[in-house]
Amino acid sequence: MKILNFGSLNIDRTYKVENFVKPGETVSSLSLGTFCGGKGLNQAIACKKAGSKVYMAGKIGSDGAILLSKLKEFNVDLEHVYIDDDELSGHAIIQVEKSGQNSIILYGGTNRTITHEEVDKVLADFDEGDILLLQNEISSMNYIIDKGYDKGMVIALNPSPMNEELLKCDLSKVSYFIMNEIEAAAISGYEDADKAIEELNKKYPDSKIVITLGSEGVKYFDGEKTYQHGIFKVNTIDTTAAGDTFIGYFLGGILEGLKPMEILTMASKASAIAVSRPGASDSIPSKDEVLQSNLILK
Repeated sequence: MKILNFGSLNIDRTYKVENFVKPGETVSSLSLGTFCGGKGLNQAIACKKAGSKVYMAGKIGSDGAILLSKLKEFNVDLEHVYIDDDELSGHAIIQVEKSGQNSIILYGGTNRTITHEEVDKVLADFDEGDILLLQNEISSMNYIIDKGYDKGMVIALNPSPMNEELLKCDLSKVSYFIMNEIEAAAISGYEDADKAIEELNKKYPDSKIVITLGSEGVKYFDGEKTYQHGIFKVNTIDTTAAGDTFIGYFLGGILEGLKPMEILTMASKASAIAVSRPGASDSIPSKDEVLQSNLILK
């Protein structure tokens, strides 16, 4: 079984600030870091670091060599990454305040120029049972979901950023929803995680549901039972890639055939290590680091 991660490739510029910029305000940043990011790239690297075989599909511009270099560093398969010389790669402007929380502005760039023809070419190389990992930072989402479902692929959706366009997709074709409580509320209509899971199970009875809850940990409904796991104690530096790290290790656990609580423990540890470091993809830990960590639950 393979993982096809069809997603975004961004150049992230991270500005450390005392506090998030307010309307009409101008502030000086404490520092600037340039990182490779995008939920697609981050989750591809997280899947790879978790020990999975992962193929990246997406599109970059003429400025995107740094993105290819980063993915090659981790031996992510790049055969399905297209290059558009007439458009800039996607990028993000990220504010990180002293508490470690972040605020992000995205520019889609080439992530928003993916065509149906390119989707067909990519999916032709994958089979029934392969995992199709998706976020919501690229174009043609509806088409990708439909075509992946038609092939019998296992669709894992991280519905971020949430918007009306995503809600127009046929979400009943999703095998795994992996999302935070805000995204779960937008899809289900309920802010309470238990009620959200109950409603989502009614709407999408064939789907499994993962809801990350920040300081409250995570809940996972596997179609029969709901499991809950807390968070580990760390000094939070930057939460940028926390969710992406969790997703990579969660899917890695699924592929390994681990039990639900084993999967949640592994993914939660990996995410905790990631938030204790600066940056996006650079903060994602290796599997050995996760296995050897002696973190304690809060």
